[in-house]
Amino acid sequence: MTKSRLEAFSDGVVAIIITIMVLELKVPHDTSWQALKELWPVFLSYVVSFVMLGIYWGNHHHLLHTIKEVRGSMLWANLHLLFWLSLIPFATAWMGENHFERNTVILYAMLANLCGVAYFILLVILKKCNPGNPALLDVLQKQSKKGLLSCIFYTLAIPAAFVHTALAGSMIILVAIMWLIPDRNIERSAKEI
Repeated sequence: MTKSRLEAFSDGVVAIIITIMVLELKVPHDTSWQALKELWPVFLSYVVSFVMLGIYWGNHHHLLHTIKEVRGSMLWANLHLLFWLSLIPFATAWMGENHFERNTVILYAMLANLCGVAYFILLVILKKCNPGNPALLDVLQKQSKKGLLSCIFYTLAIPAAFVHTALAGSMIILVAIMWLIPDRNIERSAKEI
């Protein structure tokens, strides 16, 4: 499989995941503002998940841009990441429909953590399959620090949900904010290829 085919497949899967997620935003059967206001938990969970998926998609794009060859282990590591990302619509809908009840936030934090771990595994496999690639090593070094910190916050969000779901939600949103701050070094490394 070529690099462009791997990118196209991954882009398609993420697009489908986002499409499935937006279909969970049900139109109210009432035209009042109150009916719309009652959808805030569903909409908020959608926004958080949309941003999270967008971050994965953007970083995945930069990451794949730096590789030189595709091997079977990379395909499986990529599928592993896409599997966990594909469960985001379920956790998003469950959390939003149930107004951020504790178990829904715990599941969401666990899933976010599993996505982070799967992304880290993909980084390790890409590094192993593309030795002697300085641009990739530069991207990996910069993303590994944020990735480790992300997994720590996601892991802490699980027990935090037992204390208060807003605390866990804040940790999850903090990770998103951390990744939303662009790292120009990663973009520069990707352009040098």
